[in-house]
Amino acid sequence: MLESIIRFSISQRWLVLAVVFGLVALGIYNFNRLPIDAVPDITNVQVQINTEAPGYSPLETEQRITFPIETAISGLPDLDYTRSVSRYGLSQVTVIFDDGTDIYRARQLVSERIQSVRATLPEGVSPELGPIATGLGEIYMYILSAEPGAINEDGARYTAMDLRTLNDWVVLPQLRTVEGVTEVNTIGGFKKEIHILPDPAALTGFDLTLDDIIGAVEANNANTGAGYIERHGEQNLIRVPGQANSLDDLRNITVKDTGAFGIRLSDVAEVTIGEELRTGAATQNGEEVILGTAFMLVGENSRTVSVAVDERVDEIRPGLPDGVQITPVYNRTTLVDATIATVEKNLAEGALLVILVLFLLLGNIRAALITAAVIPVAMLMTITGMVENNVSGNLMSLGALDFGLIVDGAVIIVENCLRRFAEKQGSLGRLLTREERFSLAAEASSEVIKPSIFGVIIITVVYFPIFALTGIEGKMFHPMAFTVVLALTSALILSLTFVPAAVALIVRGKVTEKESRLMRGAKWLYRPALSFALRVRYAIVIGAVALVGIGGWGATKLGSEFIPNLDEGDIALHALRIPGTSLTQAIEMQEMLEARIVQVPEVERVFAKIGTPEIATDPVPPSVADTFVIMKPRKEWPDPRKPKSQLVSELQAVVEQIPGSKYELTQPIEMRFNELISGVRADVAVKIYGDDLETLEATADRIQEIVTGTAGSADVQREQVTGLPILSIRPDRDALARYGLNVGDIQAVAATALGGQVAGRFFEGDRRFDIVVRFPEYLRTDVVAIQRLPVPLPEGRRSDDGVMFVPLSEVASVEIAPGPNQVSRENGKRKLVVTSNVRGRDLGSFITDLQDRVSDGADLPAGYWIEYGGTYEQLVSASQRLSVVVPIALLMIFGLLLMLFGTMRDAAIVFSGVPLALTGGVAALALRDMPFSISAGVGFIALSGVAVLNGVVMLSFIRQRRERGEALDDAIYEGALQRLRPVLMTALVASLGFIPMAFNVGLGSEVQRPLATVVIGGIFSSTLLTLLVLPALYRIVHAGEKSLQREPFPTDEPVPAE
Repeated sequence: MLESIIRFSISQRWLVLAVVFGLVALGIYNFNRLPIDAVPDITNVQVQINTEAPGYSPLETEQRITFPIETAISGLPDLDYTRSVSRYGLSQVTVIFDDGTDIYRARQLVSERIQSVRATLPEGVSPELGPIATGLGEIYMYILSAEPGAINEDGARYTAMDLRTLNDWVVLPQLRTVEGVTEVNTIGGFKKEIHILPDPAALTGFDLTLDDIIGAVEANNANTGAGYIERHGEQNLIRVPGQANSLDDLRNITVKDTGAFGIRLSDVAEVTIGEELRTGAATQNGEEVILGTAFMLVGENSRTVSVAVDERVDEIRPGLPDGVQITPVYNRTTLVDATIATVEKNLAEGALLVILVLFLLLGNIRAALITAAVIPVAMLMTITGMVENNVSGNLMSLGALDFGLIVDGAVIIVENCLRRFAEKQGSLGRLLTREERFSLAAEASSEVIKPSIFGVIIITVVYFPIFALTGIEGKMFHPMAFTVVLALTSALILSLTFVPAAVALIVRGKVTEKESRLMRGAKWLYRPALSFALRVRYAIVIGAVALVGIGGWGATKLGSEFIPNLDEGDIALHALRIPGTSLTQAIEMQEMLEARIVQVPEVERVFAKIGTPEIATDPVPPSVADTFVIMKPRKEWPDPRKPKSQLVSELQAVVEQIPGSKYELTQPIEMRFNELISGVRADVAVKIYGDDLETLEATADRIQEIVTGTAGSADVQREQVTGLPILSIRPDRDALARYGLNVGDIQAVAATALGGQVAGRFFEGDRRFDIVVRFPEYLRTDVVAIQRLPVPLPEGRRSDDGVMFVPLSEVASVEIAPGPNQVSRENGKRKLVVTSNVRGRDLGSFITDLQDRVSDGADLPAGYWIEYGGTYEQLVSASQRLSVVVPIALLMIFGLLLMLFGTMRDAAIVFSGVPLALTGGVAALALRDMPFSISAGVGFIALSGVAVLNGVVMLSFIRQRRERGEALDDAIYEGALQRLRPVLMTALVASLGFIPMAFNVGLGSEVQRPLATVVIGGIFSSTLLTLLVLPALYRIVHAGEKSLQREPFPTDEPVPAE
């Protein structure tokens, strides 16, 4: 069948070429449609439920809101687990579903359950679902700021409130409509509000309560319609406008009429433009600014969306007032482009090196061009397949493509055709006719097509275990396996059709098999080495077995990690301050920090988010700041060769000089990656589960000491669960009973006077602002003034003069004491987390060491237990999955070899190439001091395919010669010499294709480096094996067998071939 396909391709060569050109055109068209990304999106399917509960302490939030929601959510179909955090005034429950669950269905299920629990939640509290974004959805950040000295239309300097209003009503509406953007989250500045600030003395003097004021504003600030009337054949609509159009309208509202005169709002309160009580702020280079973050819709392409947002920002810029500027500060496109540039550079350099080798070793320029043409054609066919299957071009999907493997089949075919052409021309003493050339090309291709097809099938089979990975590791590596299998299949189809047709058509004229100098030198070295190997064959095989043993022992000493960290170029600095730090104080500390970081010569800009943004996707208190340090391009650094690790340690030294904070250094995407994977932002998390917060805290302290004392730990932090200062107004129930008051009366007065109550809306055209009634700032911040708050007595206790008041201190005590800062839960159980990053050591050995130390020294109370999280979980689950699937793949390879050779012995001889190749891979990792990671594991998988391929080519030829009746030693010696060129070519081509990847230092190269290192080291050892160990092993296994036609030589000495 294969031969008939080849003959058909040669006879219909123009048709084959036309189809190939068609595929190339389709590939070029699809190349422009291929979505580009930095890394595959590994987000799990999760739905966030954010509930704001102003005034609730963390314990109340947990008790009244988080717990009921968690209980309602449990038992949903496809639910994986839930985790939650309860803070002051905010509950966030994250519901994680199994992979493959439709996000919209998941949100629908969660919504239905929340509806059912709404009635049990406190009044006025309404849970909302977070944006339909993935954890890596923060693709674009911009800053809105005023130039120094810029003035607004009123002639005053721009304030944080002016900028925030401009952002909310001019910038956001335009950005939210960009396709692929699900939400734009804002932090910083002040939301504009209209404040009504009553004077307590005036209220008491006029016998007014806060409720009177709220009622008066609500009754005097509305428009109503009153139907319509028909008059003289036309219809008149009736409206009664009563909305306040200016602050003076509000000031003139009558609050009470004494009978003699009306008391207006301006008599008892100040009406002014004020600021909201905000939960977060943003700074840049030591100045306060407005920071907006665009979130990408699930399933969109990050590069396309961030480019679209950037274009829209450019459109918005001219429409802003003079002196206000909008600057992009973080754009995912830059990382994507830098990463893809690394991949493109690797692929281009790999392709050039491969083509160079082909020219050098084939010695025929036309033949080399045919082989090289397979690279772009197979690549374009792969791109078409990727577009059709929604696989984006990224570091993982394009990172493992090796053009050497792709041209392997073509190399073997072209090399054999050239050899046969030269032999035939030599024996005939003339040029071949067209028919002769065609039939000889078909014959020569058929000779080697079976081993080369089997080789490609074997490499494809080897990639199957990767498809068995699930979860996050599956999402990381599936694209890689998919594209490699696709590229190899494309190359296989081309080897069967395009290559024979092109050889028959293009390789005309005199073909001399002139050996290039390189090949002559190789043969000159190889002849004595092969003779020696066959003479001392037992020693050679024993030596090989010993090497494999050493390699196996070395593999256990390598250490392990999940995936090497991708260097994103920028740094994320997590600044943690004492719980209870006020927002104003945090901003001051942050500005000092930034002013210091900006002085580092490699830094371009620093910006930070402090506290919680408008939409609480990231619920952190004001004491926590996410600081982003954006670096200049490397060429602008004082020393462009400075390693990133050195820069990080210098930066750490700089920030440690500023007191009052603890710091964790990571990278923007890595931070999110880790958070997505395990809910923590560090590499390792020790989660302690239990019921009592104090016991949890004591246990966590012990574990924190253990972690800190473990070699390789950095940035060790314990979740801050206590220490939040709370001002508590505790009602005295006896006193309340004496005055006929309820606890609710006290709570209502405190809530309105101190927290503020919305009494309607104030409209300015499209813009609308809340009208808030609360006490002036100087009274709200004074504990003595709070104790004197007037509490109105009930109707029955009032005198003839009107309302009677009692000071708050008569019926309640006011005290400030530290309380819980936050309560975290997972799967309905309280937990406390100790986190650590790992530096200067691999993850696997760090965890093993840590687990031993914790089990010896933690001493857990009854009913408390520990789990380990972080990226470590993925390493474990991927390793477990691979440990089952890889042996199955190796068995499949053995089965294929058995099908090809028909005997157990020959299949085993070729299969012996796998362990030797792996030894070379282990040695290469050890030499470059790299731990075993899943990337390296994928390299080992690819290697076992390449190792088998060489053995198949060599052994097929030795067998063909023996079938022709040659003696055993002759067949081995001549067969091995004859296959030296294709074996060297496949090895050189495959390893050179990976060399740029192994030594590149561009963005993203860290993930590819282990893979390439393993393949290069392994190919080196497996080539040596194929050329020396395999002939020796074959000689030992087949010793004593007679050939079909001739007696073997009486001695073991091989006969040198001239």
